[in-house]
Amino acid sequence: MKAKSIKGNSPEEILTALEQSMLENYQPTLAIVFISVKQDRNAICEMLHNKSIEILGATSCGEFIDGYRSEGAIVILLMDLPRDAFAILFEEIGSRTLSDTAAVLSKSALQMYEKPAFILCSTGFSKEAEYLDGDALIRSMENEIGSKVMVCGGMAGDDGTFKGTYVFTYGKETDRGIAALVLDENKVSVNGMAISGWKPLGVAKKITKSKGNIVYTIDGKPAPELYLRYLGEDKMSLDDSNDIMQSIGMHYPLILDREVGEPVLRTPMSIDKEQNALICDLDMPEGGVIRFSMPPDFDIVDKIIDEATRLKDVKQFEAEALLIFSCAGRVQVLGPLADAENEGLYNVWKKPMAGFFTYGEYGKTINGRPEFHSCTNSWVALKEIK
Repeated sequence: MKAKSIKGNSPEEILTALEQSMLENYQPTLAIVFISVKQDRNAICEMLHNKSIEILGATSCGEFIDGYRSEGAIVILLMDLPRDAFAILFEEIGSRTLSDTAAVLSKSALQMYEKPAFILCSTGFSKEAEYLDGDALIRSMENEIGSKVMVCGGMAGDDGTFKGTYVFTYGKETDRGIAALVLDENKVSVNGMAISGWKPLGVAKKITKSKGNIVYTIDGKPAPELYLRYLGEDKMSLDDSNDIMQSIGMHYPLILDREVGEPVLRTPMSIDKEQNALICDLDMPEGGVIRFSMPPDFDIVDKIIDEATRLKDVKQFEAEALLIFSCAGRVQVLGPLADAENEGLYNVWKKPMAGFFTYGEYGKTINGRPEFHSCTNSWVALKEIK
């Protein structure tokens, strides 16, 4: 397989880059498109379709390829995979449940391939401000295919406006659904992981009362008070606490243990003053074990790059293409380090790369099962088996 990454600030620039890339008889069969909601998605799809190129697309909250990051532009990873090695699946939720929709997508993949792997893009916020439950999506896929299934991907963004995110392929688009590149692992090697880099602080604590993403008590104590005390703000009134949460909640996520694999991050987003409860971005199971986290530092990047290097060395795996799905919150929290970790991953493989900043990430933890993540970097490296 040969891969190429291209970029542009308009459909016209993308057409020029695409035609340039196709010189010397290069004929890509597949395009992974990450695009700002400001750009013309239909024009890009028509352009690629006219070149007989299959499309997996998602709107972004910033997009990048090796050596380049933009906001409001378009990046594309082109690959010339054999057409029998992959398929594009698209499911709009409509009147179904998300779990049922994910199950249909998973069953379709199993009918195609004995061992499917997924590059998964879902919507994040719909036009009606409904946030898709990424954890329910992943658990439904796991129920159908098993915990060893390789899944990597992200929730679409919309440049931080939260007015509607989209996934698409040629002739199909939705603000409430799933699009996936399904790869035949008998023909394509797929290796990757999701990792945050945050370190735990202090002793483990138990969620003693919660419902969904609302945490009422931790170790039998009111969750907001305990969290604010951890931040050194025990004298702060609840009227002021939401301002704190909005400014530094992502810097100090909660680390939720899993029975299998690595812990995952859950980010406190606000405080419900009437219920005296902590509102997190994702579900927090009652009885779950959490730890507070240390503030991020420079070795977050080192951990991500070290783990990628270790996987490459252990599996003796040389990639031909790389995709990265990094949380939009990492830009806010890490600043230039968010770019440094993406470039560091590129330098591990030194192959064409594309990615975007997401509203949530899908990926396997180290030695664990697929998860839906918060404030995490999820990457996957691909190589055709010949």
